[in-house]
Amino acid sequence: MSSLISRLLVSAVGVPLVLGMLWLGGWWLFSLAAAAALVAVHEFVTMARALRPLAPAIYVGVLLALVAASTAGIAWMLGGLLATFVLAFVLNAFSTTRAPSTVAIAATVLGAAWIGFGLGHLVLLRHEHDEARLLALTVLLTVWAADTFAYFAGRLFGRYKLAPSLSPGKTWEGFIVGSLAGVFVSFVALYDTRHSYLSTWQAIVLGLVVVLASAAGDLFESMLKRDMEVKDTGRLLGGHGGMLDRVDVVERRRAGGGRAELEAGVRLDDLDRLTPDRAGGAEEGDALHAARVAAY
Repeated sequence: MSSLISRLLVSAVGVPLVLGMLWLGGWWLFSLAAAAALVAVHEFVTMARALRPLAPAIYVGVLLALVAASTAGIAWMLGGLLATFVLAFVLNAFSTTRAPSTVAIAATVLGAAWIGFGLGHLVLLRHEHDEARLLALTVLLTVWAADTFAYFAGRLFGRYKLAPSLSPGKTWEGFIVGSLAGVFVSFVALYDTRHSYLSTWQAIVLGLVVVLASAAGDLFESMLKRDMEVKDTGRLLGGHGGMLDRVDVVERRRAGGGRAELEAGVRLDDLDRLTPDRAGGAEEGDALHAARVAAY
């Protein structure tokens, strides 16, 4: 099955499900976010296993953040996520991991923040605004429109690479077309509220902020996947990749909700304790690289 066909099939099933849960809100949306979080954490731990993240701490931190976001608001969501720090230190003290403590804990916190903040802000976006349902749907549709039009524009007439060192498949042509499509969707979706909620220029600015955050988040994820030498975080969603690839869309969405962001990144170019000596063991290093890529 081609990548395009699998994308279309997954979208045909997933889009109505996500939009329906988002429309209903409440514990329906929480259930969807929690299920996505569990799969995404598994994919992150698998992708970053060379860094030895402490999986139980990520699971607990993300779920606490989602529960707090659903019941108590952003302050408690942050508190739930900060529990990851405590659990990471405790678990690391008893762990037999071969990774340095700094690396293992940093990878753990990165995974919890990436997934917990992204899905947690989706829940907050749906519940803490005057036009919560409309705003959440608008931001979601804006991201989808930008991604979809960027994908097809890049395939049809993309020529100039946007960030060849991070994501060779992305082009300036796709980025521009996708951005215009996203801004247009935001403008149309919020047009009827121009006198009561967001004015026309505010709707356009919202769309622009969302598509820029979307592109930045996509490149951030590409950087991590290139660091870990994987193409996709999983195969659960066919041509769309893994759940973490879709959660990344939610992560980018936060900027559109008017929330302050906390981005954590870990780039580890050379871990002597985890990789063979390239100078004296080139063949061993190549074999390890091939094995890691094949594993995914």
